[in-house]
Amino acid sequence: MSWSAAAAERPLAPFGRRRGTVLARGSVGAYIVLAVDDPAGSSHPPDPGQFYMLASVDRWGAGDGERPFLPRALSVLRARDGVLQFMLEDVGPGTRRLCELATGDELWLTGPLGAGFRSTDRTPVLVGGGVGTAPLAILQDTIAASAGIGPAGGGGDPPLALVGFRDADHADGAALLREAQIATDDGSVGHHGRVTDLLEPLWDDPIELYACGPPAMLEAVRRLAVDHDTPAQLALESPMACGYGACYGCVVATRDGYKRVCLDGPVFAAAELEAVG
Repeated sequence: MSWSAAAAERPLAPFGRRRGTVLARGSVGAYIVLAVDDPAGSSHPPDPGQFYMLASVDRWGAGDGERPFLPRALSVLRARDGVLQFMLEDVGPGTRRLCELATGDELWLTGPLGAGFRSTDRTPVLVGGGVGTAPLAILQDTIAASAGIGPAGGGGDPPLALVGFRDADHADGAALLREAQIATDDGSVGHHGRVTDLLEPLWDDPIELYACGPPAMLEAVRRLAVDHDTPAQLALESPMACGYGACYGCVVATRDGYKRVCLDGPVFAAAELEAVG
């Protein structure tokens, strides 16, 4: 396979959690992007679609009234030369604490975990929503590199990326991808409507969809893919307690019974799923 291994050949995480240091903190619209030094994990670079369990070393359930106690599962945005990047949005106590981290602060890292995207012979189309943009960035980079497309576009065009956001502030997250087409709920940027509307001209082409985003968006992609007999790979977002399959807290219904998002996924074939959400 050219750019992503099969699930059985996935990169395996080093045993146990390890410390990483925040090298840089930036903002992209409503989102925070952290660059984290991970020298201990440099020999286990992630596949696109894999994730890490993150927790801050300080102020993470260690004192009176401190929350949360469980690490948070985050898809990797990019991974280069022992440095990991993550895209975050403050949506609760765990992500709020992670968003507060500054250069020099430390994180607990476990990963890479799960099964990522798999390559096929069809033309890839990336579909994302919100922080679901993150795994599409590393995927777009990886596909482009395998095709000899440079960062500045030399050698051809990057894989088509379609991304949806609620408003203009969140739509700034599209800058993490190259040449992305944008849809917004309020029409403030790009297409006024759902990101799945942007798929309409593509159904007759030999494409394969690679999607990550909120459950409602993924369910819409799943239904459309099935209706149009188009293969699709969906990276599911799910709260997780352990990240490696021990707790069975993140199961999803498939046509072969319940499976664990953290171990059997997070990437599943659309045709394999009963529904998302």
